[in-house]
Amino acid sequence: MARLYRARPETVATLARIWDIVPDARLVGGAVRDLLCGRKVSDMDMATALPPQDVMARLGAAGIRVVPTGLAHGTVTAVLEGRPYEITTLRRDEQTDGRHAQVAWTDDWREDAARRDFTINAMSCDRAGVVHDPFGGRADLAAGRVRFVGDAHVRITEDALRILRFFRFNARYGGDVPDADAMAAATALAPMVERLSVERIWSELRRILTGPRVAATLALMEHGGVLARILPEGYDLSRLGRLLACDGPADALLRCAALFVGDVQVVAQRLRLSRADERFVRAVHDGALHGGGDGLHPGMTGAEIARMLVADPADILIARTWLRQGEVLGRPDVRWDDLRAIITRCPRPVFTLAGRDVVAAGCPPGPRVGAILAQVRDWWLSGGCVADRVACLAHLRHVLGA
Repeated sequence: MARLYRARPETVATLARIWDIVPDARLVGGAVRDLLCGRKVSDMDMATALPPQDVMARLGAAGIRVVPTGLAHGTVTAVLEGRPYEITTLRRDEQTDGRHAQVAWTDDWREDAARRDFTINAMSCDRAGVVHDPFGGRADLAAGRVRFVGDAHVRITEDALRILRFFRFNARYGGDVPDADAMAAATALAPMVERLSVERIWSELRRILTGPRVAATLALMEHGGVLARILPEGYDLSRLGRLLACDGPADALLRCAALFVGDVQVVAQRLRLSRADERFVRAVHDGALHGGGDGLHPGMTGAEIARMLVADPADILIARTWLRQGEVLGRPDVRWDDLRAIITRCPRPVFTLAGRDVVAAGCPPGPRVGAILAQVRDWWLSGGCVADRVACLAHLRHVLGA
């Protein structure tokens, strides 16, 4: 913790202020885990034995803005220096239904830790810097072992989302061989994943796709029968593997374009991707792998690139280059990098004529207007999209006079 304190004194001061108001509070969960392994801490979550109403009263009396973000689960958020700090009352689960839990407050720190999913997430740290570790999370973290608190089968039965969280956390904190009990439970209870909302599934899948050891993690999910449950339409791990071998960007949508098979619109709509994300995945997948993908290659002329940019924006073309590179090469290559750099620098050409220009040039309104406009546009495209409006109008007059 000392390293973080030295690097971020403003955080130290803020935590000290909270501890002055709520002395028994401890840092919990991911904050402690990531402090111990030297990773950047994104959320400074805390816990206390005080009821949420008392926490709110104390913070308010100290002039700190407090938001009741989740009173049903004992969580309030203190906002200091523009940053949120969640403070949650110690809880125990009274009843679970496979996703949600009815909770009751407790003053027992071990009881609260026992309801957390993994041992590495069940640690807490008090103001003195003492790490409280009732279930061996510190040793598991050092050993690269993601292990459930208690019986893995029971913990997954309480909340099916823990299956996907296991694979995500194992990718980030686990070793090459997953915990046997956790893997056995995730495999046996894989059908429970189908009870989860697609929003929850997509949230976890996105994080897995942008995290470390993607190929190994998805292969593990396939082995456990989980991947087929969240992507029943099918998937292509080999194609994704070739993309990953090219050292492409850790972009979830790009990796989805490589992973999905069949009609990707069906998959995207089932996962309830936003319309923009759905369009991106579909355009990259279909354009790179079906009709037109072969046109992307190192050594393309400026005119060829310009013509492609007329049809699709640069981000779509660049994403397609990664898929094409994976298909034809499957490894890093500076020539493909150069192609992406050229696409990035190239302005997107715009054909400046419209039907009204054809009419103004003397063509009577009617079907012939569209045909004439298309003829001029084809001429513009064939010339590399460099002709400006004046040149296009001149060619329009030439066509009409022919």
